[in-house]
Amino acid sequence: MIGDEMIFAILLMDRPGTAELRVQVRPEHRAYLAQLSDRMAFAGPLTSEDGKTTVGSLLAIDFPSRADVDAWLKDEPFTKAGVYEKPIIHVFTNMWPQKVGFPPAN
Repeated sequence: MIGDEMIFAILLMDRPGTAELRVQVRPEHRAYLAQLSDRMAFAGPLTSEDGKTTVGSLLAIDFPSRADVDAWLKDEPFTKAGVYEKPIIHVFTNMWPQKVGFPPAN
């Protein structure tokens, strides 16, 4: 944890039929995420088993409270555009060291 903040794991599944919308909004989404880069443990798309078809996102970010997560998500571009269904949010405690050789961020 950083200061009094907690890591929140945020599972965001895409609504059916929003693949093209996701592509259109992605630059704005990435810029919005970049504003929290210093508080982000990880972030990235979830895919189907083919590794190519995006079905949602998984984020782990430090926030002071659940209310702060909710406020941040309200203005998140994919949320505002209607890409995401209802989020699943939980406090996350990392109990395992990072895997050596874990794939680097793209």
